[in-house]
Amino acid sequence: MAGEGEVVRGNKKVVLRGYVTGSPKESDMEVVTSSTVRLTVPEGSTAVILKNLYLSCDPYMRLRMTKHDEKNPNFVPDLVPGEVITGYGVSKVVDSGHPDYKPGNLVWGSGIGWEEYSVITNPQGLLKINHPEVPLSYYTGLLGTPGLTAYVGFYEVSSPKKGEYVFVSAASGAVGQLVGQFAKLLGCYVVGSAGSDEKVNLLKSKFGFDNAFNYKKEQDLNAALKRCFPEGIDIYFENVGGAMLDAVLLNMRAHGRIAVCGMISQYNLQKHEGVHNLMLTIQKRIRIEGFAVLDYGSSYGKFEQMVLRDLKEGKITYVEDVAEGLENGPAALVGLFAGRNVGKQLVVVARE
Repeated sequence: MAGEGEVVRGNKKVVLRGYVTGSPKESDMEVVTSSTVRLTVPEGSTAVILKNLYLSCDPYMRLRMTKHDEKNPNFVPDLVPGEVITGYGVSKVVDSGHPDYKPGNLVWGSGIGWEEYSVITNPQGLLKINHPEVPLSYYTGLLGTPGLTAYVGFYEVSSPKKGEYVFVSAASGAVGQLVGQFAKLLGCYVVGSAGSDEKVNLLKSKFGFDNAFNYKKEQDLNAALKRCFPEGIDIYFENVGGAMLDAVLLNMRAHGRIAVCGMISQYNLQKHEGVHNLMLTIQKRIRIEGFAVLDYGSSYGKFEQMVLRDLKEGKITYVEDVAEGLENGPAALVGLFAGRNVGKQLVVVARE
């Protein structure tokens, strides 16, 4: 039911100024304040009004900043210039006309605006948070879509076995740091690549990777992988694409699996780079499978139960990179593509 007492106030938000070509810039986005926002649901409406707490910065959002045609559609809807940016986030229900949500409920999910308050007319993409004892920000990462992505990409797509050799690119990011830890818990040998010595140290000292390297310091990626995997790679968790994928193909073992989660090296390119070593997929019987976490919603309950258990037992750790304030959202999002974040990048709009 709608709450009593209508409240009207300004609503700070981040809008996309225009479609993006090349690397995104802070100036591609603008922080504006609308004159009013109604914090009560009209009688008879099934909408939900949210006070947004934490917003997730994710590489896929760059894909939504480019206009796609019908022949080459995006797997999620393109953003619209002049309108508020939307994505994943954590929010508190202010008012609701929907029977499943009550004022005070904590929720996370998709379609949440980069704004102080959001009106969600179709709350199908929201999930209630049943474990408020865990830091709420974890639902943008560890217990949110990045965590589920790591889980299904490793356990369900990669078909891992104890003792296998696993390589993770962009390994200190929101997804990669978890894939490495899942692999170690299963008893695999794990190596990660990252873009700074700080991140490499994090992979080895905090996340328990067996080895790691700074790809920016390597003149020859093939040689770096041979050094780390003298016996070859069984599973490659792909977050980067381009030259890294080509080098990995040279080092895969027979019947290896490549789970293609993302290709961040390609997102800002108008013409994507080719892959030259695909013949090896035949010779080595390599399986390459792209996946989208949107197809694995039914796995969330099993995933959440496992991660909560491992988190409480101290078997999993998680690192966040926190930007304070909605006005710092554009810089935080752009920073993903320059490797400025260490761990999961998120934006704090309000803490309660």
